[in-house]
Amino acid sequence: MRFFIPLAAGALLAIGPTAPLLAEGFSGPQKVEIEKVVHDYLITNPEVIKDAIDELGKREKVAEAATREKAVSQHGDKIVNSPNQAVVGNPSGDVTLVEFFDYNCGYCKQSLTSIAKLIEADPKLRVVLKDFPVLGPDSVEAAQVATAARMQLDSQKFWDFHRKLLMTRGHIGKQQALAAAKEVGADMPRIEKDMASAETKAALKEVASLADELRFDGTPAWVIGKEAIIGGLPYAQLKAKIDNMRKCGKTVC
Repeated sequence: MRFFIPLAAGALLAIGPTAPLLAEGFSGPQKVEIEKVVHDYLITNPEVIKDAIDELGKREKVAEAATREKAVSQHGDKIVNSPNQAVVGNPSGDVTLVEFFDYNCGYCKQSLTSIAKLIEADPKLRVVLKDFPVLGPDSVEAAQVATAARMQLDSQKFWDFHRKLLMTRGHIGKQQALAAAKEVGADMPRIEKDMASAETKAALKEVASLADELRFDGTPAWVIGKEAIIGGLPYAQLKAKIDNMRKCGKTVC
């Protein structure tokens, strides 16, 4: 029965809850023997469990990437061209980099340096900034101020506002966001009014809906081409994906 050991172990790991169905044709003593064989094999070869878990993780990542790519295809225009978003860099650029961010996200603060460097070095890059406040009420209020600021500021002034706010030390909320808006010359009474507007609510709701479709549950998250990624990406990796988009129309050539 030894040659059945790896097969039995692999089968039980792979099918999980369906194992009893396969065991229906066995007698009670046979089932006990099979269970003991599998148990002993796994105890002797515990790396099998790790291999199975690793393989499952790989398959889940592939499935997740496919789900996100499908969502990008279905909602691509809203992701890239929605009026409910800020566009910085070259608004007519040949490659678009989309970032979903939270003003209280530490990795988003780190990513700011990379995005600024990309914009400075690449005059053909278009960057879309989408407020995705996931870190509490203060983040939501900061996003409301930012959305209201976007409604009245031109691209360069909004970029100045965005950088000032992300570079603010400590926790960021309404007061810090209002201070950054005031520094760049925003109409403050209009900011206060637009924060509570239906347009602001609709804009943030749209981003939250897109993030849900893309299975984004944290920040920063990115869309470039058909690829959607969650997590911080270093400058070199972002640049490589942008370069590949120009080279072959995909993030990986």
